[in-house]
Amino acid sequence: MKITLSKRLGLTAMLALAAVMYTASGTVYAETSKLVIESGDSAQSRQNAAMDKEQWDDTRSLRQKVNKRAEKEWDKADVAFDAEDKCQQSSNVNAYWEPNTLRCLDRRTGRAITP
Repeated sequence: MKITLSKRLGLTAMLALAAVMYTASGTVYAETSKLVIESGDSAQSRQNAAMDKEQWDDTRSLRQKVNKRAEKEWDKADVAFDAEDKCQQSSNVNAYWEPNTLRCLDRRTGRAITP
């Protein structure tokens, strides 16, 4: 069987074309099998974010109560500090500061006094 030059070039061209088409179809298949999410989030991350927000909202009232309580305790300590200072600087010699009750008391009667 004798193959001429033109037939050989034709066969070579067909094989090259077949190889290119095979490679191209493989590349297209590989590209279409991928799912690209440009924003970087997924349904799972959105669900986690929604659950975190719900948890945050649910604990909001508790956080507010804790903050109010802490503020109330701080205010109480601040007022007691000022009252202790006034009691110790009082001109009344019978006045003394009671640290357990946070009051200024009279030594003779034990009653609270206002310095």
